[in-house]
Amino acid sequence: MLFTAEEVAQGLAGRMKALRLARDWKRETLAERAGISAGTVKRFETTGQIALDNLLKLALALGCLEQFEAVFAPPPARSLAELEQRGQAPARQRGRR
Repeated sequence: MLFTAEEVAQGLAGRMKALRLARDWKRETLAERAGISAGTVKRFETTGQIALDNLLKLALALGCLEQFEAVFAPPPARSLAELEQRGQAPARQRGRR
């Protein structure tokens, strides 16, 4: 399945809203617990747009921050040789344009 960035953002916003409603919290309650404004919560729920630090604060307030650990994680090794190779320090390389 391929998704656009906007579709992923809207999906995150929808799932966050569902968690908020399952706890019977108002937007203001979640905002206070996360240390952000209620307007930020509303904007995220309606548009899917939010700054990363605020998204992480919301995740922490909802008890699901650990789910972000898997983002950008390397895929599982397919062989023992690949696993051993990952244990070695990679040669430093500069990014290419």
